[in-house]
Amino acid sequence: MPRRNSRESANTRTLEERIRAVRLVAFDFDGVFTDNMVYVSEDGTEMVRCFRGDGLGLGKLKAAGIEAVIISTEANPVVTQRSRKLGIRCLQNCADKCAALNQVAGEMGFSLEQVAFVGNDYNDLECLSHVGLPIVVQDAQPEVVPAAIYRTNLPGGRGAVREVCDLFERVLAHGKE
Repeated sequence: MPRRNSRESANTRTLEERIRAVRLVAFDFDGVFTDNMVYVSEDGTEMVRCFRGDGLGLGKLKAAGIEAVIISTEANPVVTQRSRKLGIRCLQNCADKCAALNQVAGEMGFSLEQVAFVGNDYNDLECLSHVGLPIVVQDAQPEVVPAAIYRTNLPGGRGAVREVCDLFERVLAHGKE
């Protein structure tokens, strides 16, 4: 069940209407695609754990004609490798995620009202407050939860991305019946 906040009550658009308006889903990486944990080897190489089902979920977004992008403050090769494997664009080392989001949306010809952003932490708050569909993962930090229109039932790195993709598929398929 989606969790709603005061921003939603001020705006009467339903979750389903918001989903139908979305043309781009932007995801944070750490804590969304991952469980927010990192393995560090003695040479400093970092490894993260991701949920394999995310790839199939992202394929559903693509099939629905919805673009996807990862926007991360991290400058880490693991983010690049995972985005390549998933076949989606990745913007890294973004000190200002909202500026990066504005840029990518503009390049694609979308307004921020046509964007969903999936985040989990304080550095996602500005993006969450400027998009048409702000989403947080179940284990998001408490200070960002009120900014969300939808909060996943699954935590980051454990199926939250797939849940978002499946939600979009269900809503968009229902609209075609």
